[in-house]
Amino acid sequence: MPERCKFCEAELKHSFIDLGLTPLANNFLRSEQLDQSESLLPLRAYICDSCLLVQLVDTVLPAEIFSEYAYYSSYSDTWLSHAQNYAEMIVPRFKIGNDSLVVEIASNDGYLLQYFMQRGIPVYGIEPAKNVAAVAINKGIPTCTGFFNNALARKLVTEGKNADIIIANNVLAHVPDLNDFVAGMKQLLKPEGIITVEFPYLLNLIKLKQFDTIYHEHCFYFSFKTAQNVFARHGLKIFDIDEIPTHGGSLRLFISHVEYEGITETNRISKLQSIEKEAGLDNIKTYSQFADDVLLIKQNLLNFMIQLKHEEKHVACYGAAAKGNTLLNYCGIGKDFIDFAVDNNPYKQGLFLPGTHIPIYSPEKLKQEKPDYVLILPWNIKNEIIQNTE
Repeated sequence: MPERCKFCEAELKHSFIDLGLTPLANNFLRSEQLDQSESLLPLRAYICDSCLLVQLVDTVLPAEIFSEYAYYSSYSDTWLSHAQNYAEMIVPRFKIGNDSLVVEIASNDGYLLQYFMQRGIPVYGIEPAKNVAAVAINKGIPTCTGFFNNALARKLVTEGKNADIIIANNVLAHVPDLNDFVAGMKQLLKPEGIITVEFPYLLNLIKLKQFDTIYHEHCFYFSFKTAQNVFARHGLKIFDIDEIPTHGGSLRLFISHVEYEGITETNRISKLQSIEKEAGLDNIKTYSQFADDVLLIKQNLLNFMIQLKHEEKHVACYGAAAKGNTLLNYCGIGKDFIDFAVDNNPYKQGLFLPGTHIPIYSPEKLKQEKPDYVLILPWNIKNEIIQNTE
């Protein structure tokens, strides 16, 4: 059976990149698991020549990834600052008050909703990972433990939880059933409500060769054009855009019901459409060079690591990040080259990176061992990491 586009159902014919067999990027191992066989899955992205949506063809059921999750947003000062700045922007812009309801999908440990609660604004989180949701609940943030979809949206509406603001940061790319997810957002939103969505921007991924942001959690990789098509199909319109620096360059979309006429589309929409057209994102040929560029990066990095090995240099990794696990596994860089990894998240300390089995310690390990080189895996927060290790 041919693979089909998960949005428009056209046959997928064109490969974007094949990163080989890899473990799930956040499937960290305990010491007793190191001698057991590890599941490896193809990591292949295709582009639909009908709707131009870049997507994985080998997806994993969300419950296999997110029922217990190793990522806690609050362990990054950079991300907390981003969340606080968002709240300070959105509250006055859309006049959110104590009679509003702010709903966040994939609310993690309450890293963002806490800034609305501090203002006395009612909030509601939806988070599938029970271990992460428990942290938010302990903060007093009302949180539903489950996966957001159209059925859950209907249930929340019957409970009177129609949203004035729906926030969906870095979750749209994670859901295999994209149409069901967006239909649920449409249903949950009040007639004059606003949705904001953030996701890493495909144009940056291509231009800056950010292949390590491809892993099994991320089913989709959006341009503005494809995102616009997805929301339009479900009766939602994008009326404004922010280009933001998170995750190596992301888009923040501001969305309302098509029927709502109280908001005017900004000129940033047409400007970004022109930028994408000039970059060739409307032409499938633009995507064909990416895999060759990534292969060259792999060769150069591996050659550099081999050189350091010959020079008997010691190398450590900072950050047990999912993107880092894609990088290490695709490039074949394991314990032969890396002595250890460190991470600020206690949940990951004492575990081992998937695939490479590199041990993870507290950042204090860097001060103790003083390696010659530190490979920063979550490069999107490199400034924070460099500051913390000085």
